Amino acid sequence: MRREAPDLSFMYRWFKNCNLVCNLSDKYVFIMGCDSGFGNLLAMQLVDRSMRVLAACFNEEGAQKLQQDTSYQLQTTLLDVTKTESIKAAAQWVRDQVGEQGLWAPVNNAGVGLSSGPNEWLTREDSVKVINMNVVGLIEVTLHMLPMVKKARGKVVNMSSSGGRVAIIGGGYCVSKFGVEAFSDSIRRELHYFGVKVSVIEPGNYRTSILGKKDLEGVDKSMCKLWEWLPQETRESYGEEYFHIYTDKLKNTMQLAEPRISEITNSMEHAIVSRNPRIRYSPGLDVKLLYLPLAKFPTPVTDFILRRYLPRPTDSV
Repeated sequence: MRREAPDLSFMYRWFKNCNLVCNLSDKYVFIMGCDSGFGNLLAMQLVDRSMRVLAACFNEEGAQKLQQDTSYQLQTTLLDVTKTESIKAAAQWVRDQVGEQGLWAPVNNAGVGLSSGPNEWLTREDSVKVINMNVVGLIEVTLHMLPMVKKARGKVVNMSSSGGRVAIIGGGYCVSKFGVEAFSDSIRRELHYFGVKVSVIEPGNYRTSILGKKDLEGVDKSMCKLWEWLPQETRESYGEEYFHIYTDKLKNTMQLAEPRISEITNSMEHAIVSRNPRIRYSPGLDVKLLYLPLAKFPTPVTDFILRRYLPRPTDSV
């Protein structure tokens, strides 16, 4: 009987996943957006690995709660990634903590998702707010941390999204995530010669505070506010039915969001502790079955599929 060859690809993936960095307890990781969600859970996971966690929170309440929930190995600071002075202060604080050892990994996790909706319904300020936090702030924080990361020959972990591979909704969110992808690609090539590795996390639809208010009533209020601010001509061109269907589909998307965010933090953790981190992590079944295929299809095919999701406006041709 013919013997089957061993699955060498499986053995290779197993080796890469198990090939962890040595002396994790000596390494510093700086995580942004630790008030809740991915950043908060990742901070606790890395403390469980005995790593030295430097956690940045947006407000004092979040910082105090995280400190209470963890051990002395975690230290907190406040950071607003939209303000240069706050970023400079946080960078100096990190520099004081890590000393000559350097920073093993900054994890750029801070971000917002709203306001989102049809682009014509949004203002310049709506998009600028999201872009400033999700990509401009990420770039500025990374640039301040790079000298410390190069010293440690460490990692950079950037939070992107499946919305950084295919634009699934209007507003600044997908625009900002495409920017995160481009920035990550460019610094990955530049930092290769310094021994620094860059990983991007591209999750699908998960239930965190980035969606804004968690209750569906909050979504209704947000969409109603957008609708009421529109000029009469714009409202008439879309129609009331478009507004109601679009709002219902947005609420349905939030209801279907996956609550098990540990799938994402496990990917982030692997990027930090593995000797061979992946360039891209895509946690979530929706990413693998829907968003990544959509990103690779010919553009007309992707457009055809995504148009099926949108309601038809009153003035459609």
